[in-house]
Amino acid sequence: MVARGEFLEYARVFGKHSYGSPKKWLEESRKRGLDLVLEIDVQGAAQVKEKLPESVAIFILPPSRQALEHRLRNRGQDSDEEIARRLAKARDEIATYDKYYDFCVVNEDMEVAGREVQAIVTALRCSTAQRRARVEKLLASFGGKD
Repeated sequence: MVARGEFLEYARVFGKHSYGSPKKWLEESRKRGLDLVLEIDVQGAAQVKEKLPESVAIFILPPSRQALEHRLRNRGQDSDEEIARRLAKARDEIATYDKYYDFCVVNEDMEVAGREVQAIVTALRCSTAQRRARVEKLLASFGGKD
């Protein structure tokens, strides 16, 4: 799929796993008038922003380094060495937050973070760019200028 250019974004993460978002997901959501939400890493966000500068990126952040380490350890999937590598990478990625992301949400409480993401999406849907056709239809209903 990579060789055929079928991914909107893709990356090899921590030298182990390859991830990607097929372009067809974007095409299908556009045809249906739906929002497309991608759960991607910083590499993916950079690729999407390059290809679709109008896209909106939300950076979900841990409340602290200690909280991130605790979450990684509780998953029970990684060695101490892997956790150290992930924490170092996280620091580098967080340092570039304003390069690729339009919004930041700190996930200290999942319910609060979820509401913040919903608020961002709601605000975006109400933007003048999104509502242009509706506003023009409303304006037309008033008739000509005086």
